[in-house]
Amino acid sequence: MKRRFGDRRDAKLIRDIDSMHYIMPLMYPNRCDNEAFISEVVDLTNAMAFLEKKNAADPEYKYNVFQLVVTAVLKTVTLRPQLNRFIANYNLYQRNEVTAAFTIKKVFKDESDEGLAFIHARPEDTLDSIHDEINRQVHYVRHEGKDQSTESMDALQRIPGFLKKGLGVGARFLDRHGWMPQSVIATDPFQSSVVLSNLGSIKLHAGYHHLTNWGTTSLFCILGEIKPRKLTDREGNEALRQSVDIGLTVDERISDGFYCSRSVKLLHTLLENPELLERPLSEKVAF
Repeated sequence: MKRRFGDRRDAKLIRDIDSMHYIMPLMYPNRCDNEAFISEVVDLTNAMAFLEKKNAADPEYKYNVFQLVVTAVLKTVTLRPQLNRFIANYNLYQRNEVTAAFTIKKVFKDESDEGLAFIHARPEDTLDSIHDEINRQVHYVRHEGKDQSTESMDALQRIPGFLKKGLGVGARFLDRHGWMPQSVIATDPFQSSVVLSNLGSIKLHAGYHHLTNWGTTSLFCILGEIKPRKLTDREGNEALRQSVDIGLTVDERISDGFYCSRSVKLLHTLLENPELLERPLSEKVAF
């Protein structure tokens, strides 16, 4: 699609919007002032059985719940494109691609560094291809080197301290207009459709993650520990089931509550029926 005046390198300006969505960025310009937090409990009964069957074929190349969640969130954003919007410089934009980012702890020790993973999803991607890409990036960060944005930040750290304030002002100006060099933001998680964090991997409960005024991310997804709890099914029967808490933070200016509610319902449907994730991200789902 041809780039028009007002479009950014990473997104298209949304020109046909209602007056409320036009005025909100003018009244509430900061992303951090517009956080809506959603807390969900997801029944993992079907997901755990699905993973057990999937991993039986290749126990050395295992699939896990985090990979299911990453794929489910990417499919949700693909099918619910209003979640893939952001506001920058008082304008509402539709992102050009669906992306997800998360940090990688190189070794589970206090002194260990972290790296950045950045997934560029394609409409034809499935759980299998997302699983392969996550494993590839985790292996690279832990065993081979640093991601591109971390290398750029290391270089910026060598700039003399007296220039730091001016550097910050200039960086925020470039970021606001979408002009930051690609080498700096190539794996910057705050330039993605969604940032995910698997707190369960470090034995923490799911919680709230603030939005940031830097970058363009309008959606955060936090995963807690997997644990058994009593859940009630649609027939009213109570049973002890494996489950996980998911915390979602969204910029409330990009869409309305009904649209977000339907999107959360889709996410539940995908995680409770994980075989749907073996189909392309762009394939529609009844929910």
